Amino acid sequence: MKLTQNILKPAPQLTAIFVFILICIATPIKAQQHVSLPRTGFTPNDIAIIINDDDPLSREVGYYYQQARKIPETHMIHVRFPAQRNTLSPKEFKQLKTTIDQLTPNHVQAYAVAWTAPYRVGCMSLTSALAFGFDKKYCATTCAPTASSSYFNTQSLLPYDDYKLRPAMMLAGTSFKYVKALIDRGIASDHSFPTGQAYLLKTSDKARSSRAAGFARAIHDLADVFSIQVLETNFISDRSDILFYFTGSTNVPMLETLDFLPGALADHLTSTGGMLTDSLQMSSLRWLEAGATASYGTVVEPCSYPQKFPFPLIAMFHYALGASAIEAYWKSVAWPGQGVFIGEPLAKPFAPLLQKVGPDQIEVRIFSPHASHLKIEESPFAAGPFKRIPQHLTIHRGKNLFRFKFDEKNDDYLRLQWN
Repeated sequence: MKLTQNILKPAPQLTAIFVFILICIATPIKAQQHVSLPRTGFTPNDIAIIINDDDPLSREVGYYYQQARKIPETHMIHVRFPAQRNTLSPKEFKQLKTTIDQLTPNHVQAYAVAWTAPYRVGCMSLTSALAFGFDKKYCATTCAPTASSSYFNTQSLLPYDDYKLRPAMMLAGTSFKYVKALIDRGIASDHSFPTGQAYLLKTSDKARSSRAAGFARAIHDLADVFSIQVLETNFISDRSDILFYFTGSTNVPMLETLDFLPGALADHLTSTGGMLTDSLQMSSLRWLEAGATASYGTVVEPCSYPQKFPFPLIAMFHYALGASAIEAYWKSVAWPGQGVFIGEPLAKPFAPLLQKVGPDQIEVRIFSPHASHLKIEESPFAAGPFKRIPQHLTIHRGKNLFRFKFDEKNDDYLRLQWN
């Protein structure tokens, strides 16, 4: 098979982003109708929705999310408890989790929680209590380390199968209008390969800028993947290209002047941003209302341990691999027991995309945080065995686009893989 490579020059303002196109123009690639891509993140079949039937907003959000994401009906988990409070007691939660566990299909890997309050269980966040079960080792009443997550920075695609935990994310918002907009943004972000900026801020608040020590590493490791700006300022304003915004502050001003791209992740390191409805500091809900697709905040005083907050490099890296928002965010927090994850769980802006672009041509779009090789395997049967097609196709850092000619009359199966 003969191929040629064309490199498109990036726009001047996006010099850190490169797009590579490899077009196979000689021997046809077969079996377009049976091409499979590797799994990079959660699908609707991996997630269950938890609804509080005593909360009208929870019911409305849960059913909308099911329809919008086509979540199976068997993945709808209904519970009942008084909704007008921010905290569940460990005893109440234990009973609730017993019901949830019984109703959850065994293959489900994660939860979407269709309410905003309660967001806390004793000294833990609700999302972490759902993942680990309530356990005081995951929280602290003083400035102390907590238990680590076995899911932190792993390559696992099936956390329940691998670690017996189901990460959770809350479809949170003060009204259905806000949550619907959040869900719609998440869906719009899928396979969109957004070209935006990552803003990493080192503010004058030294305690809350503890993550800044890792910013230089982020620039180094994600060069040619994302355009990253490290700024020594307390806030940014009047930007229309925000893909990531990580900062440290009790309050982040000028959010109303910002435009977030669909799929954007944003959070501020502070003590009680995860107190969604009653914080004396800025609630993490403000990020979602401003246009972010997912965020994070702590529900009790964490002190400024960076391990209790998302590491920007790790969140961006896993997102670039094609992970969903819930996976990328959860994998970026080493000690998540006191932190609540909010947003649209299944948003996957960098998941690979396969589509037919002509009568005899298919197109594969791949985003990658590192260089690797595209492997093509072929078999006359869906279950294999598959045989490697001897081609050397390079995947570059950032955006990649491959186009293949194919024979529509051939019924063989193709399997595309990369590291």
